[in-house]
Amino acid sequence: MSPRWDAVVVGAGFAGSLVAERLGAQGWRVLVLEAGPPVPGAAATASAFRAGGAPFAPYPQSPDAPSPGPGDLAGHLDGGFTATGHLTQYGPLPYASGYLRVNGGTGMLWTGLTPRMHPEDFRTGDLGQGRNWPIGYDELEPYYRQAEQELGVAADADQQRAAVGLPLPADYAFPMSTIAPSHLDRQVARALDGRTVRDPAETEEARLAVVPTPHARNGLPTGPARSAGPLAAADPAGQANPIGPPCAGSASCVPVCPTGAKYTPLRTQGRWAPTVELRTDAVVTRVLADGTGRITGVEFRSRGAVHRVAADLVVLAAHAIENARLLLLSDLADRSGQVGRNLMDHPALLTWGLMPRPVGPYRGPGSTSGLEAFRFGPARVRRAPFRIEIGNWGWSWAAGPPQVEVEQLLAAGVRGKELRDRLGDRLGRQFSLQFELEQPADPANRVVLDRDRLDPLGLPSPAVHYDLSEYVRRGMASARAVSDQLFDLLGAEDHTRYEAGPRWPGRLEHDGRAYAYRGAGHAGGTHIMGDAPGTSVVDHWQRCWDHPNLYAVGCGSMPSLGTSNPSLTMAALALRSADRIHHDLLALHRPAILGAGSGRAADLSTESS
Repeated sequence: MSPRWDAVVVGAGFAGSLVAERLGAQGWRVLVLEAGPPVPGAAATASAFRAGGAPFAPYPQSPDAPSPGPGDLAGHLDGGFTATGHLTQYGPLPYASGYLRVNGGTGMLWTGLTPRMHPEDFRTGDLGQGRNWPIGYDELEPYYRQAEQELGVAADADQQRAAVGLPLPADYAFPMSTIAPSHLDRQVARALDGRTVRDPAETEEARLAVVPTPHARNGLPTGPARSAGPLAAADPAGQANPIGPPCAGSASCVPVCPTGAKYTPLRTQGRWAPTVELRTDAVVTRVLADGTGRITGVEFRSRGAVHRVAADLVVLAAHAIENARLLLLSDLADRSGQVGRNLMDHPALLTWGLMPRPVGPYRGPGSTSGLEAFRFGPARVRRAPFRIEIGNWGWSWAAGPPQVEVEQLLAAGVRGKELRDRLGDRLGRQFSLQFELEQPADPANRVVLDRDRLDPLGLPSPAVHYDLSEYVRRGMASARAVSDQLFDLLGAEDHTRYEAGPRWPGRLEHDGRAYAYRGAGHAGGTHIMGDAPGTSVVDHWQRCWDHPNLYAVGCGSMPSLGTSNPSLTMAALALRSADRIHHDLLALHRPAILGAGSGRAADLSTESS
């Protein structure tokens, strides 16, 4: 007979791995079920990437748990798009992001950028767009610090206070010093710092400043360990020891850091207590509940067999889309009718061109600095705010990898020294800007079950209804207007073209001008957090209103995404929820012994109190 677990965690990505680590450290017996397969080591993964090239290529794919990839979408010459793969798409515009179903989740190929949300981002409803959070920045701030310790974030507190307006504690230092700016960052800063541009939605000009972006990758430790956490173990000189070597600028952060300098959930898994067990290739198909609505466990399929496990508490941490799908499959937590609704992403508007001088692209992380002035302020009442990333990897995401340039020159008959010279000049001057726009929560953007299309296990596939509001489109117009001015200040040739066809499934027109977007991979909102069970799926602890021992954690709980990459906020929320889950479990179990001086529950009774 299978043992009864204190908690079952569904999904071994960012949120699931952090929750399991915290609960295991408290002595709880935790089973983690991951739908995807295990991943090979960094060296093997890097080798597979060089052989295959596409972001998902290095990672094994499970036939029972397919991963929706960016290659599943293609645009049409006459407009519109075609979607294939795991996600059915009903449009009218494509949800353009994928997610990876392997151990570690999409955290295995993320960019590593970890900016905090701005305090304004927690009250977008007050600004007339989307919804407010039931908690504010101040309530999450201590967990931001914990998450930065867990992930080993490299940043400068003074820069974040001055450029972003973050109210960081006066004595706070990030665990790692800032990642060095790229040669491109320095050239852009020389041209833009202190200059101004006009946002059409704003009455005053915006002053520009190139600011280093926080990263979850190893830089140099900032000093003695400041709190308990993975970076707290000190060497004899009192310096906090990072796990792994400093960032070596390998330029393959997506999909794999070959040196291990970038954080992935596997780093957290390496700290799991012996009471935490991981099972991969285990696709949870249903969350089980009794007649009172109390959760009793989960059902999962693994290697052709159906299994059931009992648990006192279940945590869903399987990605915003898969969490919503599992709740819908289980017919749970939907008193409000909001399960699957309010799907959000960061539509990413890309612009690209040639700098007047070589900028050394295709080195280091994909982006090391950005422009923060458009993330907050009065203009966000009228248009979606945006954050600008300065792209170090040339035109790779916007117009294709360097091979595209090679093929075009070869097709034109260019050979030999002329080919080398022209490639060196053109590739060496490439750069791009990425405008990540906020998308407010909208109930019409949603995940549903496609009962006419079954996955390999015979379950209804997830399907998506998705569009961009007028508010987001006005944000795109402002972003493009700002981009035009930035290119002028940089003296750069603008090569941005959003041509209808396969490369731009997310193409649209607004006020007579063409735009196009990529998906940033930042899904959120599908089991939204709120302050009342009639209008939200989970409370401020990410605990389902309808089921006191069921949590749905991750970006799916977030009522807004702001303009920052959401992984750090997701991690902070997961750590906050883990504290609440620990208290919930203590209420169910009477500790027989407390470990001396540790404060951790041990030898816990399996009988409910």
